[in-house]
Amino acid sequence: MTRIGDLPDIIAVFPLPGALLLPRARLPLHIFEPRYLHMLDDSLKTDTRLIGMVQPLATPGREGGLNKIGCAGRVTQFSETEDGRYMITLSGVSRFRVKEELEGFHPYRRCRVSWEGFDRDKAGPEADRCLDRDSFLDLLDRYFSARDLSVDWQTLQEAEDELLVNSLSMLLDFGPEDKQALLEAPSLTTRRETLVTLIEYALRGGEEDVLQ
Repeated sequence: MTRIGDLPDIIAVFPLPGALLLPRARLPLHIFEPRYLHMLDDSLKTDTRLIGMVQPLATPGREGGLNKIGCAGRVTQFSETEDGRYMITLSGVSRFRVKEELEGFHPYRRCRVSWEGFDRDKAGPEADRCLDRDSFLDLLDRYFSARDLSVDWQTLQEAEDELLVNSLSMLLDFGPEDKQALLEAPSLTTRRETLVTLIEYALRGGEEDVLQ
C-alpha cells in the first residue's frame, strides 16, 4: 500500500487525449517527442518514478488547459529503441487533483497536486459486489459483435472485478470526456455503471465515433 506521505507534491504530467490510466492498472506508452523523453529521463532519476496522466481540456477557447483530476503511474518497464525512442509501462498508483500548473524552464508540464480524497486508490484491489457478470458479459458480447471484434472470452470470464472493469474502461474506444467520467467515478461500482451506460448508448447509435 502507498501512503499519501510517500507521494510528491509536484509531478510531471503527460496530457494525452483519450489515454486513461487507473489505479493498479497498466498503461503502455510510446515516448518519442523530445520534451517527453526529457520528462521520462527526469522521472527515472526520482525515487517514485511517477508521471501523471491528465486529459487536456477540449473546451473551446481553453486550449492548453488540463482537467482537474488525473492519475499518476510509476514507470515499471521501459526499453529503448535503436533510434532513441522509449516503450514504457506505467503502473497506476493513485488519482490526484491538480492544484496549479507550475511555470519554469522544464520543456514538459509540471503540476502541484493533492492526493487527498483518493485514499481508496492506494489500498488493495476493489470489488464490485453489485456486478451481474452474466448480464455484463452479454452486453459486451453485443458490443464486440457490433464492432466485429474478436475477444478472449475465457480471460474476460476469469478476470477479477477490478481488472475486468478497469481494463475495459481503458481499452474501449470512448472519447476524452467519457474517459474522464470513467476516471472520476468514485468507486468501481460507479465506474462499471458508467461503462454500461456508455456501451448501451453506443449500441443505440448515440456515439458515431464509437460505432462506425
